[in-house]
Amino acid sequence: MTTRLRALWRDLVPREERRGRRAAMRLSAASTARSAESIFQVLRRMRTPLIALIAVFAVSTLGLTLIPGQDTTGAPVRMSFFDAFYVISYTATTIGFGEIPYPFTYGQRLWVTVTIYLSVIGWAYAIGSLLALLRDRAFRAALARQHVTRKVARLREPFVLIAGYGRTGELLGRSLDALGRRFVVLDHSPERIDDLELDAYAADVPGLTGDARDPGNLAVAGLDHPSCAAVVALTDDEEANLAVVMAAALLRPDLPVIARVTSPVIADRMRAFGDPSTVNPLDRFGDHLRLALRAPAAYQLQTWLEAGPGAELPDRGSPPRDGHWVVVGYGRLGRELTRDLRAEGLQVTVVDPGADDGDVEGTGDDGRVVADGSDPAVLADVDLEHAVGFLAGTDNDTTNLSLVAAARRINPALFVGARQNAAANAPLFTAMELDALLVPAEVIAHEVYAQLSTPLLWRFLRDLPTRDDAWARDVLGRLVGLCGTRLQTLWKVRLTPDAAPAVQDWLATGQARLGDLLRNPEDRDVALHAVPLLVLRGDTATAAPDEDFLLAPGDELLLAGWSAAERALTTMLEVDAVHEYVLTGRRVPSSWIWRKLTPAHRD
Repeated sequence: MTTRLRALWRDLVPREERRGRRAAMRLSAASTARSAESIFQVLRRMRTPLIALIAVFAVSTLGLTLIPGQDTTGAPVRMSFFDAFYVISYTATTIGFGEIPYPFTYGQRLWVTVTIYLSVIGWAYAIGSLLALLRDRAFRAALARQHVTRKVARLREPFVLIAGYGRTGELLGRSLDALGRRFVVLDHSPERIDDLELDAYAADVPGLTGDARDPGNLAVAGLDHPSCAAVVALTDDEEANLAVVMAAALLRPDLPVIARVTSPVIADRMRAFGDPSTVNPLDRFGDHLRLALRAPAAYQLQTWLEAGPGAELPDRGSPPRDGHWVVVGYGRLGRELTRDLRAEGLQVTVVDPGADDGDVEGTGDDGRVVADGSDPAVLADVDLEHAVGFLAGTDNDTTNLSLVAAARRINPALFVGARQNAAANAPLFTAMELDALLVPAEVIAHEVYAQLSTPLLWRFLRDLPTRDDAWARDVLGRLVGLCGTRLQTLWKVRLTPDAAPAVQDWLATGQARLGDLLRNPEDRDVALHAVPLLVLRGDTATAAPDEDFLLAPGDELLLAGWSAAERALTTMLEVDAVHEYVLTGRRVPSSWIWRKLTPAHRD
């Protein structure tokens, strides 16, 4: 019987999945055992104080039974063990009940006096050890681990495991919380986990202090939990992000993984473990700049949608498409920007302040000037006065701000962009009123949010760079006309029998127009405040379809609009009477009895 069950198990579950499940089970068991073991190891520190306290009670009780007393007639009597333990108990616990069978003799009073001092010393030793234990970091960490384990185990809705709660993790957490999505945080910093407890989230957020490279910590944070829907690696250590990707790929190959990375080498090592989604903020900023150069409206639409519901429509930038650009800084960002600008056919001069010796100065064949960019003479030498664009991309905020100020003094008409490295300097960069600003944490958080909120939004955003500016302006005009300049709700609709039972017959006719679907159930002559952004049919996606687009069963729609429009559309997809009115203008009673009793319907 066992052999048959084993064979059936092998037939039903592929080998890789079986291996992943076994590894996840072993990891879960090892993590739970380690948490319990930590508690017991720390509790061993209370063993000696407890033994000392028990010894004090035992010796005191025994002594009181051996010392003779006297009854009311003067006859010698000895206390039983129970009576002696009773007297020692209320004496050593400072209750002082005072009930004794007979008045004590001098010998008994002397022993009780000794007992009182012994018990005080014993209690002081035990309480002091307990207080030291409560202040012990290992004990508190073990308790916190047990607490997080219980909170994660009680999660029943899908949640996202975020490894790394720096600025990027915080931005992503707030976006997920606004969507009503649960998440669990793993970070090595106790201060960040403490801040997590103080943040005003709608739902309780379990947070664990620990190294994300430890698979046991990932298991405690919910990697092996059946409700874990995705893993996001956002630590500032790329080796740690690689370890998270590796653990997720080996233990939960079914989970989507998104990782922050800036090194192409690390990105290639991550791709060796399946197909994780990697986000390189430096590369993305270059892509965004190219999109802004080719299609400013498309870049404006992308930025607005990535910011999520509630975001105001950003200003439409207009970076110059012709002329000379100057880039200061030739690290990873400088190389990416230089490559992207030259790919757009622009002339670029790079000022590289990276030469530590300071003696190497000159212009290379690749248009790179090795010099200190903060020197006004250097900016004058690169002909900044006649340039059209200037980008400060060093890893020092003070340097970038001073470079921007110096560049504007030389050429006030410049298109100016800069990189902001520290969140604390955000007010300074805002006051500079830059034309383009790179904040790596925001770029990563927005892209991860777009991927996690709904796959259809991510697919729409990936399609945007292939569109021209006129198309993007049209979509923006429709969105602003219906929803205003504040982005409302983004939601997905599936035209399946389960999610849209009322429209299945209509869809099967092949004449189901998208414009007819988006009519207001209260007044069919009025359109819903919703704009279709994408229709997915199988592997074919249609971006921003018009109202004559013919829908089919099984289509998936991504819409942007008012929450009231979402509720109205959901009602129409589920209620036959509402759908009947929207399509034909005829109001039909919703219940079967009223439909039978209504003459018009029978006719």
